[in-house]
Amino acid sequence: MNKTFNTRKLVMLGLLAAVLFIMAFTPLGYLRIGPLSITFNTIPVAIGAISLGPLCGAILGAVFGLTSVMGGSSLVVTLMSINPVLAGIMCFVPRILEGLLAGFIAQSLSKTRIFKPASYGITGFMTAFMNTLFFMSALVILFGNTSFVQEKWTALAPSQNVIFFVCAFVGVNAVIEMASTAFVSSAICFALYKSKLLK
Repeated sequence: MNKTFNTRKLVMLGLLAAVLFIMAFTPLGYLRIGPLSITFNTIPVAIGAISLGPLCGAILGAVFGLTSVMGGSSLVVTLMSINPVLAGIMCFVPRILEGLLAGFIAQSLSKTRIFKPASYGITGFMTAFMNTLFFMSALVILFGNTSFVQEKWTALAPSQNVIFFVCAFVGVNAVIEMASTAFVSSAICFALYKSKLLK
């Protein structure tokens, strides 16, 4: 029984990791509308954290971080040219923490009487929220003193207010990411629950 569960867990983990790679390197992972670039890569992390637990959530977060480094977005490329070690930390640590904590949130909510789709949606929302919060915190802490970030900071937040800078930097993207991750995670995880693939 334990072996079957472990095998199922590994298969699901592998499938979600594969989905992350597919989404990261195809238009499926990003929605670009004019200047907006919205990522849906938090969805597999949230689903993995809910269905497989904190450790698997952390592993999927690491995969998400790896795709960020390999994907070569203009922001990551610029930060890599400034300091590749700090850029690597910024890509991996927030995403690993996001997946790990999402798993603990899902476990805590599963012990309550909250309606299953709502608890899955809350975890999905929090996964995307933590992705934005941790990534932007790392950007400010690790690269806040660089000329690249200072120029953007001055342009977006003349008042030098860090909260205003973060909100202006992520804009409406983060709101859409949180809403979409909450909705899709809730729908998929509830379907897994109804099909008895999720306890």
